[in-house]
Amino acid sequence: MSDSFDAIILGGGAAGLMCAMEAGRRGRHVAVLERSEKIGKKILISGGGRCNFTNLHCTPQNFLSSNPHFAKSALARYTPADFIALVEKHGIAYHEKTLGQLFCDRSAQQIVAMLEKECSEAGVRIFVNSTVREVRRGDGGFAVRTSSSSSRTGDSESPEGVEFGAPTLVVATGGLSIPKMGATGFGYDLARQFGLAVRECRPALVPLVLNAEDRRRYCDLAGISAEVIASADSQHFREKMLITHRGLSGPAILQISSYWKPQSPIALDLAPDRDITTPLLAANARRDLPSAKAALRLALPQRFADRWMDENPPQRWNNP
Repeated sequence: MSDSFDAIILGGGAAGLMCAMEAGRRGRHVAVLERSEKIGKKILISGGGRCNFTNLHCTPQNFLSSNPHFAKSALARYTPADFIALVEKHGIAYHEKTLGQLFCDRSAQQIVAMLEKECSEAGVRIFVNSTVREVRRGDGGFAVRTSSSSSRTGDSESPEGVEFGAPTLVVATGGLSIPKMGATGFGYDLARQFGLAVRECRPALVPLVLNAEDRRRYCDLAGISAEVIASADSQHFREKMLITHRGLSGPAILQISSYWKPQSPIALDLAPDRDITTPLLAANARRDLPSAKAALRLALPQRFADRWMDENPPQRWNNP
């Protein structure tokens, strides 16, 4: 069995569905091939199940890329306001959290349903359970062979597999994050197959894991959170930090992790905009542990302040 299209999109995630929707609106006959049994699986778990679908303050400077100009042109053509208008068109209630982050009031499933409906109205064909076995390039474009394929509309199913053909191929298979959700290195392998440059991958938006000894030492502090300024490589993020059983997490840590380089330090300002130096210096001069603890407790969570003071009593200080 074979099908011909104007464009084949590999991957039924956020990027693939948005691409398919826009191409379909422009009159293209589009096929989306998704290897999982359902589309938008990562969307469903984003934002704690409520999907943080955009940010009011999104700018090109927020993107890490070897081609920073791409983000400029992309955001100039499709802004956060454009996606908000799409969400409102579908009657999806949402709210703003911190720093311009927008979340669904109810469920991320609403965003998946919205994208699927937009694709359907644009004439896009979505095929799930479509594992790509081969991609070839010829004079007429690209041929994609799948091991099996079933249409979301139920009008096509072939356990023996399908060959799709199109002059345009879009690879929207995502990165290597969350393997249990189906993430693989397929897209990178395919890019190399066609001679595209692929930069070495590294983790991004990840927590920081302490070594085994420090995990045991600080595990009783798990659950403590505080607003901090995290800094690395001239980048700064002021958001919440969370101490976990494995190390440090929270928005500030996840953000700064993308800029951290191995063997380089990460600086944490645990009391931004608060002067704790003066009272600590005064306590140091008196070797007054209770006063020092009281000063720290005003700036930091109590358990954290008490632990820090227990391990760093005034008599050991050079500078607080």
